[in-house]
Amino acid sequence: MEIKTLVLGPLNTNCYLLWDEPSLEAMVIDPADEGDLISEEILRNNLQLKYIVLTHGHFDHIMGLLELKLNFPQAQILVHEKDLFLLESLPQRAEYWLKRPVDPAPKPDAFLQNLDYLKIGNYKLKIIHTPGHTPGSICLYNDEVIFTGDTLFADGNIGRSDFSYSSPADLKKSLQKISKLANSPAGERKIYSGH
Repeated sequence: MEIKTLVLGPLNTNCYLLWDEPSLEAMVIDPADEGDLISEEILRNNLQLKYIVLTHGHFDHIMGLLELKLNFPQAQILVHEKDLFLLESLPQRAEYWLKRPVDPAPKPDAFLQNLDYLKIGNYKLKIIHTPGHTPGSICLYNDEVIFTGDTLFADGNIGRSDFSYSSPADLKKSLQKISKLANSPAGERKIYSGH
């Protein structure tokens, strides 16, 4: 599996472009901003975008979503249903924090469930529901990697849980789930965080 990290937007959010080399099927995790730049990377590598996966619905992880969906209408937008309210309120939340207007997010094509699998080419990533930072936060993992969104940051920092919809107790349980995933039969998993 090929993985390219794009650091995008005013909050330096990590967006991940994953693909299977033989099939060129691809997935974007957290299209933070600059949907045009993400689209150019997809086209440059001749990839077939299959999924746009949101680890959670915060504005800094989804601002490139509309442009990406317009450029690749066949790609499915996937998010946990409990974060739908964050997608629906993207313009208001982003404008509050960024002090500028932001386009609305398109509707998701499907909702992710705990223990679902997503397949690109020969690779499968499993979904694990990790609420706490947001009610619908998820992580994706296989034997080699785990994408944690804002549940777990680089350097072991954890996501905020002081929003009205956050839960410190749920976040603690989610971190315990991630801790159990640190090692796999293939060895230590590499962690890809939201920031």
